[in-house]
Amino acid sequence: MSNSANSSPNNSMGARLDKEALPASVMVLDALPHPVIMVSEANNQILYNNVAAEAFFRAGSASLQQKTIQYYLPFSSPLLALIEQVRRTGSPVNEYRVDVSSPRLGQEQIVDLHVAPVVELPSAVVILFQKRTIADKMDRQLTHRSAARTVSGLAAMLAHEIKNPLAGIRGAAQLLEMSVSDDDREFTNLIKDETDRIVKLVDRMEVFSDERPIERDPVNIHSVFERVITSARSGFARDVEIIEKYDPSLPPVFANRDQLIQIFLNLAKNSCEAMVDVENPKLTFTTAFKSGVHLSIPGTNQRVSLPLEFCVKDNGGGVSNDMMEHIFDPFMTTKTNGSGLGLALVAKIVGDHGGVVECESKKGSTTFRVLLPAYYDKSNVELSEN
Repeated sequence: MSNSANSSPNNSMGARLDKEALPASVMVLDALPHPVIMVSEANNQILYNNVAAEAFFRAGSASLQQKTIQYYLPFSSPLLALIEQVRRTGSPVNEYRVDVSSPRLGQEQIVDLHVAPVVELPSAVVILFQKRTIADKMDRQLTHRSAARTVSGLAAMLAHEIKNPLAGIRGAAQLLEMSVSDDDREFTNLIKDETDRIVKLVDRMEVFSDERPIERDPVNIHSVFERVITSARSGFARDVEIIEKYDPSLPPVFANRDQLIQIFLNLAKNSCEAMVDVENPKLTFTTAFKSGVHLSIPGTNQRVSLPLEFCVKDNGGGVSNDMMEHIFDPFMTTKTNGSGLGLALVAKIVGDHGGVVECESKKGSTTFRVLLPAYYDKSNVELSEN
């Protein structure tokens, strides 16, 4: 199989596909967010591409359809074998987590591939690329919410099965304290301190079992950030440079103000703890409007628009690959004295608001991104329809 980028097939499929011949199909394919291309039998020349493919391959249709797929792929890419398999068997195949990174496509291009034959054009093959990051994010969101529900049940059990016995243990320690020597009083104080510590941990977990509807109002996120930054500067971020990059035209977020403060205080504190050994620690808060982001609510036909993006970014050491998949799970922590509930609580609160929280990290840069719904006046028909 030739690797020539500009080789012209010697059959009728060598010419670019006439989009005018398939207007309905073209409109459907162009509406997809995933790159789709069709290649010919001769040298796998690209015959057709949708709009998303132009961004993925970093080239316009005119340029793409003068090239072969090999021009963009790394040497001996598994995709080439999949194309040949589809031609040989006449059946579609799927391959997950395929690395198609190359100088022309860029780094960290991990995709799921869906390859299928074209009945009307023998030996032509259609390829759909689904960027793996999208699927991974949705998988993580489902995992985070499932983990929060697990902690919810555990918290309800702990409140009944542990807090009551702890109250008895603390009371017994107080009675013993009145009859022991001064030297032994150290141990009764230890019993009381440790029982108090466990009670505080259970109290934190009880937040997960609170299933009451959230009282939400239109909230100015910048006033929330102002409150968070004021608290941070007077405490855990006193030696950290804080940078603010805001979009002043943002609409209000539809949320509970106190819970938003809790979310971003937890994220800011987590970021500052990750920068303990950094020479010039920087904590950045950003706000932005991202249209076109929606989330389907499980069990309903409702789709929530999540156009408001709020980020907390630090320049710490980053999150290891092993921890990344579990960073929002309860009790997962790398801190010596950490409970592992801070980020789990963030995921729970964001999920209760119908939003999404994500973490992207590499050495020297970690970003926590929160996507939430905007507030709109239901009496405004035009806005509600959008």
